[in-house]
Amino acid sequence: MEKRCDLHSHSTCSDGTLKPAELVALAEKLGLSALALTDHNTTDGLKEFMEAGKNSTVITVPGCEFTTEWHKKEVHIVGLFFREENWKEVDDFLELANLAKINSNEKLIKKLSEAGYEITFEEVADLAGNDLFNRSHVARVLMKKGYVETTTAAFNTLLKEGNGFYVPAKRITSAAAVRFIKTWGATAIVAHPLLNLTPEELREFLPEMKEAGLDAMETEYTEFTPEMKKTAVSLAEEFSLKQSGGSDYHGAAKPWIELGKGRGNLFVPFSFYEDMKACSDYDE
Repeated sequence: MEKRCDLHSHSTCSDGTLKPAELVALAEKLGLSALALTDHNTTDGLKEFMEAGKNSTVITVPGCEFTTEWHKKEVHIVGLFFREENWKEVDDFLELANLAKINSNEKLIKKLSEAGYEITFEEVADLAGNDLFNRSHVARVLMKKGYVETTTAAFNTLLKEGNGFYVPAKRITSAAAVRFIKTWGATAIVAHPLLNLTPEELREFLPEMKEAGLDAMETEYTEFTPEMKKTAVSLAEEFSLKQSGGSDYHGAAKPWIELGKGRGNLFVPFSFYEDMKACSDYDE
């Protein structure tokens, strides 16, 4: 049987519900050969994650998912294979973006509260474990209090950009994130590209990112339809990019997604792990 991996997952250090070590244990139980932790805009979970990997059959990959902007559109860039000596530098790079995120969170909670929704910054931060919470944490609190039936409903109404409550934080540019990832000798990947950009936009975006040092794009992804996957593979080949992929696992926050398998039919071959490592200077 061909070995499989998952190069995109989240823990409690961003908006997932499993601790980093629990992710490793689950990956081993499911028979994955490699797993990347790619929490949003932080390396906080990597120490626990990599320690857990020392006693596991699963190869653990230290990563981070950067929230960036290109032409006023939110684009996520995944960095894989960060050496431990660079983790602090990654967090320093993200510090200003994280401060802007906290400010955005404060404004969101204030607007919701003023509109009559009984929600506080402290209770959402408590759920998330830190001040750098995401809208998914706000959605879970709103659902718990009965304001919405599901987190998806929250995103489609109260938390939708342009509906008056949520104003996104100022983000770093996609090219800047790619350049910094390559400065650290890591691998730079466009995450779930067709969720954020159209094929036409990607044909403008990808050459700019290639110039900045982009290595790959995700072609295997939980929410991709067969047609989207076909388009992603075609674009990767057109622009001579390697292919990556992952479930974008968040645990109970997105219960329909299974680690390593997405909605059930995701398959990220181990060769993707090998290709991503080869794009980096990682030697551990």
